[in-house]
Amino acid sequence: MRRVLIWLFDLVLAGNGGFMLLAPRTWYELVPGVGDTGPFNAHFVRDVGAAYLVAGAALIAFLLDRRARPAALAGAAFLSLHALVHGWDLAAGRETLAHFAGDVPTVILPGLIFFTLLPRRPTSEKENDHAELVAAAADRRLRTGL
Repeated sequence: MRRVLIWLFDLVLAGNGGFMLLAPRTWYELVPGVGDTGPFNAHFVRDVGAAYLVAGAALIAFLLDRRARPAALAGAAFLSLHALVHGWDLAAGRETLAHFAGDVPTVILPGLIFFTLLPRRPTSEKENDHAELVAAAADRRLRTGL
């Protein structure tokens, strides 16, 4: 179930980023509450879309290959920082509670849960030894082209 949830989130994130890049005006007009944040700025929407696309792609890469964990963590870091910016805007009075509540499913929750969904580093010495063996084998495959 966790893996299916991660796949769903990742595809939505990447799709949202692609939508923002390809049709920024349409995205701006369709997503509820976005117009409340200020006037339309195609360049800004595309900038944020690029970040969402990269975050989603990095998280998808991790699902396909565990060696992409650093990229996935970077993607999750973007989502978390984005959620914190919205929280800070609420605390500073730049965002209403109603607007923040609308951000919860699309901005806040992904930012809060991605670090908990990503598998953690090995915790026991035996797991750590196993992880090092797997990493060494992967490195050999990369060097030899197998």
